[in-house]
Amino acid sequence: MEKQSLNFDSKADNIVIAEKLVDDVCKKFAVDEDFYGNILIAVTEAVNNAINHGNRQNADKKVHLDFVERADRLSFSVTDEGEGFDHEALPDPTDPENLEKISGRGVFLMKHLADEVEFSENGTKVEMIFKVG
Repeated sequence: MEKQSLNFDSKADNIVIAEKLVDDVCKKFAVDEDFYGNILIAVTEAVNNAINHGNRQNADKKVHLDFVERADRLSFSVTDEGEGFDHEALPDPTDPENLEKISGRGVFLMKHLADEVEFSENGTKVEMIFKVG
């Protein structure tokens, strides 16, 4: 079982840290190119949400990104130091009245790109699981 943990400041430029982790993991586990795209988008959306919504771009607050490999699954967890949110109360971005809104798509994408998505710690932590076997 492989594990990696990264902590970084809540700055938009630091999304590249998440991208590099996804690149390294996907190369190591020979993840198919299409599936790589799903993982990359879901993880970067989670990190973007942590930086912008959770920590409100406060560079003094950290984003915690964890990766764990378990048998046929790759798990990525993103935790912020914000106040949390109710992930079940988000408006549906596919609803016609929400199509023009620029926010609210990140969680929707995560749920559709990952095999499993679980929110915990009052919404400050999201775990995304991708089946690779």
